Amino acid sequence: MPKSLFEKVWAAHAVKKLANGQTQLLIGTHLIHEVTSPQAFGMLRDLGLKVLMPHRTFATVDHIVPTNELVEPYQDPLAQAMMDELRKNCREFGITFFDRATGKQGIVHIVGPEQGITQPGTTIACGDSHTSTHGAFGAIAFGIGTSQVRDVLATQTMALGPLKVRRIEVNGRLRPGVYAKDVILHIIRRLGVNGGTGYAYEYAGSTFDGFSMEERMTVCNMSIEGGARVGYVNPDETTFAYLKGRPYSPTGTAWDAAVANWQSFASDPGCHYDDVVKIDAASIAPTVTWGINPGQGISIVENIPSPETATSADDKAGIIEALAYMKLPAGAPLKGTKIDVAFLGSCTNGRLSDFQEVAKYVKGKKVAPGVKAIAVPGSQIVALQCEKRGIDRILVEAGFEWRAAGCSMCLAMNPDKLVGDQLCASSSNRNFKGRQGSPTGRTLLMSPLMVAAAAVTGTVADAREVFAVN
Repeated sequence: MPKSLFEKVWAAHAVKKLANGQTQLLIGTHLIHEVTSPQAFGMLRDLGLKVLMPHRTFATVDHIVPTNELVEPYQDPLAQAMMDELRKNCREFGITFFDRATGKQGIVHIVGPEQGITQPGTTIACGDSHTSTHGAFGAIAFGIGTSQVRDVLATQTMALGPLKVRRIEVNGRLRPGVYAKDVILHIIRRLGVNGGTGYAYEYAGSTFDGFSMEERMTVCNMSIEGGARVGYVNPDETTFAYLKGRPYSPTGTAWDAAVANWQSFASDPGCHYDDVVKIDAASIAPTVTWGINPGQGISIVENIPSPETATSADDKAGIIEALAYMKLPAGAPLKGTKIDVAFLGSCTNGRLSDFQEVAKYVKGKKVAPGVKAIAVPGSQIVALQCEKRGIDRILVEAGFEWRAAGCSMCLAMNPDKLVGDQLCASSSNRNFKGRQGSPTGRTLLMSPLMVAAAAVTGTVADAREVFAVN
């Protein structure tokens, strides 16, 4: 009987069916960072337990690490304490740790793929909601809470309920100036922030077939913003080419065997899906959020919604709340709105290709007066790749600050925070109230090139016009 990738990976990792209907799943790879792991390790010690399979767990620091200072001790004592705690835990339990001194540190969802740790046909768990990123490789990857981090450390398994599978097909060529970030913002806008509840999303179609791995990761990263627990793309030659030669990828005859195995996990033709959604790539435009969740987005040529256009009482209340918080006028264009901050980075758009695209267009241009613009590579390796190509110099000459690797202003658990009600054009993944460090700070999500257009004009702008993209 034909099966989807989700069904195949689930069956391959099922240890047993539990009485409550959940499945005890073997977790092939466990990724940890400094924020959600300290309490989990503390619980292990309280219970007198060890890490069952330390070779399957990999650690890095990303959330709280400052991007504007490298010398320890850090000015923030909490950041230093969390760094020290993770180092101690990794030493004690024999876990591989990509610390800053290794040259491999970075955001956990960028480090895993670039090291070849993320592989098709596996289950991957991490105490971070954007673990769905790793599904770009044909893995079933999901974020977990601290108690589940403890469970995986202690047993290499966790309990999870079954999911339905929705296939989202995007076919055709994206128009110039439209990127993977626009694709996922369009999907979330169409299906809603709760539309994926209870689902795994399988992304497919000719658009995804033509995407690079970095583009696939951008889309899978924000599956959680659409309510899905999992988002994945079937593994193919693009996947294998990316993984070949990575530090943790198989080599020699083991590589050939691994590729054959990985190919076997791809969804079978004719397999069952609980739902199928089809989208024409040409219908997608540069998309920007205007509200306080990632589903409240519009194309750059549309006007901000008005409560009168709402289709339900809940929708109307949501629009009213969002407009009040964002201080935006109903029915007006979002284009032309003044911004205060421009942020390039995050696990959504902090990879080499993101900075390459921006550098290509901002070279010779300047950040507008009064705009604070920062560019934060997603890992030390991304930073090195950019610096070898002179991308950092192009951005600095344009007026961006070039920072060290980390999560930075995506969630502002570090010094990179909005002040007051500053409005930020951001390439990150969440625009919730207070997400970027100020309880009144305001976030507009968009593609990296749209962030660059906002930075150089000082307003929300159409990158296609600003940079003559065609």
